This record gives sequence, structure tokens and C-alpha cells, in this order.
Amino acid sequence: MFKLLRQSFLMLLVMTVITGVLYPLAATGLSRLAFAHQADGSLIERDGKPVGSALIGQSFDDPRYFWGRPSATAPNPYNASASSGSNQGPTNPALADAVKQRIAALQGADPGNHMPVPVDLVTASGSGLDPQISPAAAQYQVARVARLRRLDVAQVQALVRAHTQGRQLGVLGEPRVNVLGLNLALDALARR
Repeated sequence: MFKLLRQSFLMLLVMTVITGVLYPLAATGLSRLAFAHQADGSLIERDGKPVGSALIGQSFDDPRYFWGRPSATAPNPYNASASSGSNQGPTNPALADAVKQRIAALQGADPGNHMPVPVDLVTASGSGLDPQISPAAAQYQVARVARLRRLDVAQVQALVRAHTQGRQLGVLGEPRVNVLGLNLALDALARR
């Protein structure tokens, strides 16, 4: 009996060292070598200071900025430790009310815009942290951003095109625009 307990404890100790120490160190070391930017959180910097991640959305509610997808995380928007969807189906009255409020906020920020509101501006993604919007959602906001920043619409559209990423490998996913990158480019344009 004592021999069996000793062997079991020794096996537990060996497996703990392998799976709890050696494997995580090896995986972290390899990721830092092969994918240093991603291993550090895909941080975006401005003036040498991190301002966000390319992988996690941020809340923008100033009408001079492009707005991203709504966040389903609670209690704070874009809380990476609470990543989840809202789990509200299309017949849920709470989802319908939230969408109506989001449409009203978008129309309130740009009352002259009579274009249909793109769905990704009023519904959260599955993770609740999506940092990108569709090119249509960016285009919906171009006139408002240009007007409030006193920029030419063509200038803002050029920024949107420059920050539009295509499908991965040409076939996976949809074209998308990283909201933080686009808003930082707007700020950089204003500083010139």
C-alpha cells in the first residue's frame, strides 16, 4: 500500500512539473520567438504608450470618432475577462429594445443620415469584444466623422479604405475595419 501511494505521489509530482511548469514555459518561449507581437497582446501604441489591443474592441461614444460594435460584456463594455455573447435570441424583447436604443443613438449623433443602419453597429458579436466593423458600418459613419472633424469626406473615406483588411488568405471571413486603428489615424491626421 505504501509503495503504491509513493508511486502515485511521484507520478503526480512529475506530471505537475511537466504540465504545470515545463510545458507552459516552452509554449510561452516559442510563442515569444515566433509571434512576439501577438504574444504581447497585439498592443497598439501611440507615442510609445499602449492605447489598446488590435484584438479587443474599445468603447467610443464621442461622435467625432468611429463607433465599434456594441459589447455584450458586463458590467463594463469590452471587459476581456467577461468575454461572452448576450445569449439573446431574435425574439427576445430585451434584444429588440437594445437594438432600438442603439439605432436611436446612432441617428441622434447624425440626424441627417438616412442610410440603413448596418447590423453590426447595433448587435454585439459572439465574444462581445469584436474590435472590427464592416466597411459598410464604417461608411455609414464617414459623413458624421468628417463633418464633426471639419475634414473632407474623401479624406475620411481614404482613411477607411487604408484601414480595411480583406479576407484572410483571400477566402476566410469578411472584409473588416479595425476601429481603434482607424480612430488613431484620425487623431494623427488632426495633429498634422
